[in-house]
Amino acid sequence: MTRRAFRAEILSVPHDPAHAGAGAVRHHPDGLLVVEDGLVVARGDYAEVHPRIGDAPVETFPGGLIVPGFVDAHVHYPQTECVASHGEQLLAWLDRHIFPSEARFADRAHADAVAAFFLDELLRNGTTSALVFATVHACSVDALFDAALARDMRIVSGKVLMDRGPEGLRDAVAEGRADSEALIARWRGRGRLGYAVTPRFALTSSDAQLADAGELLAAHPDVLMHTHLSENEGEIAAVSDRFVDARDYLDVYERFGLVGPRSVFAHCVHMEDAALARMAAAGAGVALCPTSNLFLGSGLFDLAAIDRHRPKVGIGTDIGAGTSFSVLNTLGEAYKVCQLRGAALDPFRALYLATAGGARVMGIDDRVGALEPGQEADFVVLDAAATPLLARRTAQASLFDRLFALQVLGDDRAIAFTYLLGRRAHERSPAFA
Repeated sequence: MTRRAFRAEILSVPHDPAHAGAGAVRHHPDGLLVVEDGLVVARGDYAEVHPRIGDAPVETFPGGLIVPGFVDAHVHYPQTECVASHGEQLLAWLDRHIFPSEARFADRAHADAVAAFFLDELLRNGTTSALVFATVHACSVDALFDAALARDMRIVSGKVLMDRGPEGLRDAVAEGRADSEALIARWRGRGRLGYAVTPRFALTSSDAQLADAGELLAAHPDVLMHTHLSENEGEIAAVSDRFVDARDYLDVYERFGLVGPRSVFAHCVHMEDAALARMAAAGAGVALCPTSNLFLGSGLFDLAAIDRHRPKVGIGTDIGAGTSFSVLNTLGEAYKVCQLRGAALDPFRALYLATAGGARVMGIDDRVGALEPGQEADFVVLDAAATPLLARRTAQASLFDRLFALQVLGDDRAIAFTYLLGRRAHERSPAFA
């Protein structure tokens, strides 16, 4: 049994401030986080908790802010090398940039190299849990899971299903099912890994494959379903042309048994109230991806409309249409999108979306996202003086203003340390004496 403690200002937002009221935020200006065998066993004010920890060593971060590790609710690891690819909107961008790059993941050595870089980049940016797209190749999932297992990260992923994909990225219904079943059997229960049934989106799978994905989801009650929904107007029009009898885009997934409490839909930019209401009633989740939507010109998500119906909601970087691995940077762009929609995203709610909200979307909020006793000790130490501008802006600022400055001005430089299960997994050269 190993016990360690960490002293700093501690902040978490275990409940959505838009709906939970005053109890949503937990803050200790001088706090102590106690970790035993990778789990949080105590957390509170230093003066209250310290007398109870015996001779456990205490690591101190003067000026640091401990928050839960970030949860990226939608990201594509095979698109790491396609970030900042010029031109096109969604469908043309996929054809021109993404599909040729993803075809290279038939090579396990290439997949291994990208997976290692990708996960290290997540950790450098304070992301400790993620819901990740792989490719159609089973070995792309094996590469990601092997790398995640070596780092002890909480990663959920799955083989992409796309029997209507381009040459080199196309499976068959039976092949996709067999590969998925084999991957679930191979990785279930190992480390902190989870599986997601992953039809890319409605246009890249036949009706038969979408139906089979629904059967696969039903056969494995411990897996998620991860796909895209209502991202881009051109995509939506193409879906409407193909599925002429569907009420809307969500109905395409509903008819194949793909909408439920384990379903995570990325984007949801152009959603009618009726579809949002059905999504919420089903217990499904939304991953908002502002940098991606802006980069591809897809549109502006409507958080106020989502709030009217209250599906689960988190934040996704959506690398590689997304333009930054930094969840802080992504939250800053989310603020701007909300401003254009006539709303203001406050920093406490932004932190919720990036931690407990994303964990709830992924069905792991009992394990991560809030630094509550019994949860896994995945956390980040933020440095509000990481750059000269941040230091000047936050020198005399309130917690609200410091957090907002980190949301708008912060990036990987503001991540002083990243911890997994109480073990340091990344450090920026030196932030705190």
